[in-house]
Amino acid sequence: MASTTRPYDLVIRNGTLVDGSGCTPWIGDLAIVADKIVLLGDAGDSGALREIDADGRVVAPGFIDVHTHDDRAVLATPAMPAKVSQGVTSVVTGNCGISLAPLGGVEPVPPLNLIGSAEEFYPDFPTYFERLSGEGTAVNVAAQVGHTTLRARTMDRLDRAATPREIRAMGEALDAAMAAGCIGLSTGLAYPPANAAPTEEVLALVTRLRKFGGIHTTHMRDEKEHVVDSVRETIDIGQRAGVPVVISHHKCSGRGNWGLTEKTLPLIASADHPVGLDVYPYTASSTVLLEDFVQSAERVLVTWSEPLPAQSGRDLEDIRADWGCSVSDAIERLSPAGAIYFQMDEADLERIIRCSNAMIGSDGLPHDAVPHPRLWGTFPRVLGRFVRELGWLSLEEAVHRMSGKSAAVFGLANRGLLSVGQFADVVIFDPEKVLDTATYEAPIQASTGIELVVVNGEIVWEGGRSTKARPGRILQRKIP
Repeated sequence: MASTTRPYDLVIRNGTLVDGSGCTPWIGDLAIVADKIVLLGDAGDSGALREIDADGRVVAPGFIDVHTHDDRAVLATPAMPAKVSQGVTSVVTGNCGISLAPLGGVEPVPPLNLIGSAEEFYPDFPTYFERLSGEGTAVNVAAQVGHTTLRARTMDRLDRAATPREIRAMGEALDAAMAAGCIGLSTGLAYPPANAAPTEEVLALVTRLRKFGGIHTTHMRDEKEHVVDSVRETIDIGQRAGVPVVISHHKCSGRGNWGLTEKTLPLIASADHPVGLDVYPYTASSTVLLEDFVQSAERVLVTWSEPLPAQSGRDLEDIRADWGCSVSDAIERLSPAGAIYFQMDEADLERIIRCSNAMIGSDGLPHDAVPHPRLWGTFPRVLGRFVRELGWLSLEEAVHRMSGKSAAVFGLANRGLLSVGQFADVVIFDPEKVLDTATYEAPIQASTGIELVVVNGEIVWEGGRSTKARPGRILQRKIP
């Protein structure tokens, strides 16, 4: 029935409602008042301030990008077109051990420089959150604390294990960040600044999350020949700490390691502890330019270079050939730099995406000069290629991996579902047209088929463009 106390602000009629739970879609109306969904069914003669006919379109919960490096992007580009153009309404930041706080006054070593230079980091999370709340952004933000950030602010050298005193100092900073509103701790153990951290150092910090109900996400120590051992270490840390774990961008890198998902996925599924994972729908990764990563790749594209920005977008082998030097010399001349690494197998990707533990995360790098296309294309690519074209997932299961499941795993209360009382984060898309258009050659391209995006009851994307609205909020983790 229509409201008798206030007209609906927005009614979306006749849409195919895919509610984020994984249940069978149905046809109906959705009504919004202020920032909440107040009706699912028949809106009748609504008297709404605005009505939208969604006949032939899917109406779904706004997508939750569980793996981003948008810590600075939400401030630098508050309209967040790369995300809202995909239907993303919430982002989880601070992944891979990399967070924009707490690191005031310290030069950010790679990979911390993926998200900013020294003057763009913050001494603590209250300062960061105050600016984010004051300036506003189009998407909701759930922030994590980065282990590498904690190491860089605490230790004089990062090529060794932390001392007990340093672990205590990192733990106190972690406690302060969690008390300020962060949702968990991320680690990036594959990178040089954190690789020297032994399991016990990580465990000591992760254990502190338990009293806050926090979560641990991890770019594991190895995603190549030792990936199975890394999965075991990750599960062990979670079990011993009593803290849920998410394996970041799960993959098996390097041709010699293709197929190891047949071992890693059963390990994850059989864990006697909550272990999730996220995945992006591509067989190329992207991060800082490191020789160790280059060695396992079939092909490498340079995404940015601080000393030689004109080389951005070029193949590393072409650059090396032009210069008549070794790969090692080319990397040294280009660095600090970033790269795309073609190093995964589509059969592994299919297994991971089909895995019931999997959620979708872009791992996009918004500050790269020539970014990986996942920054702009991840979610429509899943819907267009892997649902409609390949049939790897049903539509309702794909939406579940992008919304309801993600909200449940990350503890984002009243998000991720189309349900009365939930916050009105909603996307309308054409299931026959939705598709990514971003490519490795031209990565900054909005996808097709995303027609309308609503965040906390306000429209942020319509008619193929941003509305410039900034209704996003800082999200905290709440456990039912």
